[in-house]
Amino acid sequence: MWRFAMQDKLKWPLILVLASVVFLFLSAGSEENDLWSARFQKQYGVYALPLPSSLDFAGEKVPLQDYDVRERLDRELLVNTYFQSQTLLFLKRINKYFPMIEPILRRNGIPADFKYLPLVESGLAHVVSPKNAVGFWQFTESTAKQYGLEVNAEVDERYHIEKSTEAACRFLNDSYRLYRSWTMAAASYNMGRKALNQQLQRQRVNNYYDLLLGEETSRYIFRILALKLIITDPEAYGFHLRNEDLYPPVAYKFVSLDSSVTDFTSWAHQFGINYKILKLHNPWLRNNKLTNQAKKKYVIKIPAEGYGEYEYPFRLNYDSLPVNGNDTIQ
Repeated sequence: MWRFAMQDKLKWPLILVLASVVFLFLSAGSEENDLWSARFQKQYGVYALPLPSSLDFAGEKVPLQDYDVRERLDRELLVNTYFQSQTLLFLKRINKYFPMIEPILRRNGIPADFKYLPLVESGLAHVVSPKNAVGFWQFTESTAKQYGLEVNAEVDERYHIEKSTEAACRFLNDSYRLYRSWTMAAASYNMGRKALNQQLQRQRVNNYYDLLLGEETSRYIFRILALKLIITDPEAYGFHLRNEDLYPPVAYKFVSLDSSVTDFTSWAHQFGINYKILKLHNPWLRNNKLTNQAKKKYVIKIPAEGYGEYEYPFRLNYDSLPVNGNDTIQ
């Protein structure tokens, strides 16, 4: 009995020591969590965005007194502000491509706000939509041909930045002559004039903001407006870029071509570039050859500097490489 009593006496101090250690550990962990939580709450925040008191698109007033208009603008401003990676890419790309687009818009009498349209259409990338609309300005083949672009297996000028911008200007000027509104012209670019006309007749209204439209076109002008606000003052929306962060414009030499080319790889090497660089700057060339029986004049861009071929430590025997007939690169 005495032995068990001694064991109990020894056990309780040990239990108290262990309990104290556990308590101190938990207290320290709780204190650390509290500090971490306070730091998070102090340093991190997601804020609602103030809407401007007035806004216009291409000189046409946006009716911000309409609560529906304000909510639609707010949605796109939130999406484009907090989808940071995409908007950051846009801010980098516009430094490279807007200088190519803006003079063409100006020359054709198109308001400067339309430079944001290809940003909404394609993100200034040579994408292909599920409806097979192509390039910065997202032309379908039929509309591209209607507005003077060449589209075939070897040449697709929907990928030609300058020529597709000229074609877009022709479309927009036609739409403006019809609607007498640049906002409506932009809406028609997205949904097509026929579909827009049907909705105007059905709903008996005469402006974009009074129309009930499908999701894409309903958001279209507001996407443009949101990007206009952010790009005009990026730091106000939390985007901070240095000049060296922006994608620089490329200086070019221009080569006229009015004959056929049997192998653009060899042709490119004459100008000190490889096939990839040729296609990177002339994506409208859709094949490794050009059949130009009509002697049509094409202008090909050659980057003036900044490109050189990587020197491999070994030489390939190109003629001996196995080629799968199903593997094609254009």
